[in-house]
Amino acid sequence: MVRRLFDVPLHEVSAAENWFAFGTRTPRAARKASSVTLVRDTSQGVETYLTYRPGGSPLGNVAFPGGSHEASDRAAYQWFGPSLSQWSKRMDVLDQQLVQAHIVCAIRELFEETGILLAGTDEQSVIEMTDPEEWMTARESIAGQDLGFDEFLRRRGLGLRTDLLRPVAHWLSPNFAFRRFDTWYFAATVPLRQEPTLLRGKGKWGRWCVASQVIAKRNSSALGDMVGQPNTVDMNLSQITYPAVEIMLERMTDANGVVAYLSRVRSFDLQHPDLLVRDGTYYLEVIGTQKADSASSWQATAGH
Repeated sequence: MVRRLFDVPLHEVSAAENWFAFGTRTPRAARKASSVTLVRDTSQGVETYLTYRPGGSPLGNVAFPGGSHEASDRAAYQWFGPSLSQWSKRMDVLDQQLVQAHIVCAIRELFEETGILLAGTDEQSVIEMTDPEEWMTARESIAGQDLGFDEFLRRRGLGLRTDLLRPVAHWLSPNFAFRRFDTWYFAATVPLRQEPTLLRGKGKWGRWCVASQVIAKRNSSALGDMVGQPNTVDMNLSQITYPAVEIMLERMTDANGVVAYLSRVRSFDLQHPDLLVRDGTYYLEVIGTQKADSASSWQATAGH
């Protein structure tokens, strides 16, 4: 087993102090959530799309696109790719409705926050963004819950291309946090003729970043300064995000390209950081993450 320590994000330090000051209490309930790491190959290594998330998000102030489940994530959807039974087996989650909610939430949040839509009219097609303004209006309506994601797809005769997602990790927020997520992370590449854009009126920063460069400069404020927000400037990587993001960036750095990164079979043991204090400094302890991946293929596991 590998034991690692990470800084507690600065926006969580007061919660950590309260946890220790008043003794162990019952943790706040964790909301179910999903997140998607977009990846692509470059001459400098694997790149991923990072976004700024205001308000002390349980995913991190700088993290991958994602968010919490909504009721519509359990609605009826046209479904392309591995069956729910196959997904359930791969994720080792018996509740197939919960499995669906995680997958739908991942695709929906990705569309809301970046405009990338993993959907098509059949198992071979992927929708193209032909009208950016229409797409943006739809994203705003879905994000504002004025339009259900299921209704949006149904009107256009689209089904979810769930085969374009790969599960990569499962994380639970620390017990002391005021806002907690139980998050499944997925990975995907950007379909042809689609490009990520920020949601109008809400998105503040989003950019493709070379994973190896972020990791190489993790102890500096390079990324936080690039994001340029009051709660990111002059802060290192651990202070503006969570171990889940940092460790997934490490996995991308280690991978020999996107195909290698996506094709790994991973252990989906729930990762749950614990809170430690040493000499008045708070840390997040993560156990058993360093050897979680192996080099077999998801397609073989899924039966495709």
